Amino acid sequence: MPDRGFPPAEFRSRITRLQAAMVQAGETALLLTSQADIFYTTGFLTRFWESPARPWFVIIPTQGAPIAVIPAIGADLMSKTWLTDIRTWDAPFPGDDGLSLLCETLADIVPDTGTIGLPMGLETHLRMPLADYHQLKENLAPRRFVDATNTVQRTREIKSEAEVAKIRAACGVADRTFARIHEFAAEGRTHAEVFRDFQRTLLEEGADWVSYTAGGAGPGGYGDVISPATDQRLMAGDILMLDTGAVLDGYFCDFDRNFAITHAEDAAKRAYDQLYSATDHVLATLRPGHKASDVHAMFVDSLTKQGAKVGGGRLGHGLGITLTEWPSFTPHDHTELRAGIVLTLEPGVEIAPGLYQVHEENIVLREDGPELLSSRAAAQLPILR
Repeated sequence: MPDRGFPPAEFRSRITRLQAAMVQAGETALLLTSQADIFYTTGFLTRFWESPARPWFVIIPTQGAPIAVIPAIGADLMSKTWLTDIRTWDAPFPGDDGLSLLCETLADIVPDTGTIGLPMGLETHLRMPLADYHQLKENLAPRRFVDATNTVQRTREIKSEAEVAKIRAACGVADRTFARIHEFAAEGRTHAEVFRDFQRTLLEEGADWVSYTAGGAGPGGYGDVISPATDQRLMAGDILMLDTGAVLDGYFCDFDRNFAITHAEDAAKRAYDQLYSATDHVLATLRPGHKASDVHAMFVDSLTKQGAKVGGGRLGHGLGITLTEWPSFTPHDHTELRAGIVLTLEPGVEIAPGLYQVHEENIVLREDGPELLSSRAAAQLPILR
């Protein structure tokens, strides 16, 4: 398992790349408010984000180190990161929950003619009260706020080798857990029992926490891949799918595995083989320079040639600090895929109306093609007897 956290040099490299992108985009400063962006730039890792009571801010100037403007409760933890400029207020503070301190800090480093970049596009969110944001813009005028989605996303999507090692280690947690499937999945057990034991085993195998667990089970396949577990019992002939977003040292894995309970019908076996073959096709074909839409087309072409009906939705996505990152493998996403991006390959097929099977692997894209981070699934549908 890789060492916990990252050395300061890792964060300095990230900030240098962000600052270069800021200069190119004409952004004088970057304002970050989300858990993922603040963790990426500082190493500030906490589950306290589950509390919505306080906003948190990190400012990236075009030169120099980031500035943290945060509630006082986070000062000690933030002081353990590489940051030294940490400004705090007692929060929550109705009427001025860090707003005046944030305004003062931004006004000091951004001239009247400057621009403040803020991620505003798809897969971003503003984690501060909207009324405070409007007040912030008014107080800092004539400084302008501009969309910095491209600045942040194009930087974050290329993972360092240290980040890849974190994701590989998270995948190892799930690999070891799936290898223990016989301990907690069997005919007669309820879906809820299986889900709970799945999460427990992930923690036993080294996950720090399990942010996401989903799956499905039913005769020959399942109806969706996001439903919570119920008290329905596993029956002979069911196809069980488990999917996890286990977290280790701030980084996610995200892949699923399919299993048949006691036996499998031919249609379920055929769907599994089609998905496995389609994934092999993409693993052999994908290279830097392809677009996200190209990967979708690769899956559709392979599955269609095998006589399969492609399942709806996207067929994979980015992965890293959050369970899903950009891009999405759809016909509409034309993001260019570069070496160093971490992705999920997630084709799905519709076996019958409302009955699906999905297969997922995690990869990092290298100059010569994909490298698996998750251990490759079994070549044939596993049977739990």
